[in-house]
Amino acid sequence: MKIVTSLQHIAIIMDGNGRWAKKRNLPRVEGHRRGAKVAESVIDWAKELKIPFLTLYTFSTENWKRPEHEVNFLFSLLERRIKQKKAELVKKGVKVLFAGRLDELPKGLREACKDLMEATKNNEDITVISALNYGGRAEIVDAVKRMIHDRITSVDEETFRRYLYYPEVPDPDLVIRTAGEFRVSNFLLWEIAYSEFLILDKEWPDFTKEDLINAIKWFNKRERRFGGIET
Repeated sequence: MKIVTSLQHIAIIMDGNGRWAKKRNLPRVEGHRRGAKVAESVIDWAKELKIPFLTLYTFSTENWKRPEHEVNFLFSLLERRIKQKKAELVKKGVKVLFAGRLDELPKGLREACKDLMEATKNNEDITVISALNYGGRAEIVDAVKRMIHDRITSVDEETFRRYLYYPEVPDPDLVIRTAGEFRVSNFLLWEIAYSEFLILDKEWPDFTKEDLINAIKWFNKRERRFGGIET
């Protein structure tokens, strides 16, 4: 399917895995397992729909507060899927980046992330950013630390942007959040200043290709004024 759109970057807060599982009397980890499969499908759908950039909120700096067994399962699942999908992602032309404090992750997962980034670095069909151990405030703090290290004394918005994790990636045009929650949850605080927000009242494991297509169609009807007036 071809959809004409000016949309360059979709960012998704993938919420509701645990609630999806609970409704079905399943362990929370089953929701995460199903959610991971949906995330992989979304990459294919976005590529098919010619969306250049896709950011997925995979694990936040606050998610460490969850039960240890759940966190360990998530990391194990991510490491396993990254290794299993590497060859396929390379073949499909998907460039993968990881945004966040990777140095705090378990060694196996950290190395798998770096290996995948290296393997896909020359791909150009779509760039997928996995926000992993990511926090918007942490990104801002890390940017300030790097500016201090570089002895930057004069700062404007463009200077600050150069110190974000991926300054070359355009800001999200559209942020989708599932599970009916109306909050940002420390996601891309600098980058989403003028993003359009779409809240879906369904858990992430139930997200479909039709939902993505409808989100793009909804975005196409929005008039983005960036502080200006309607034309």
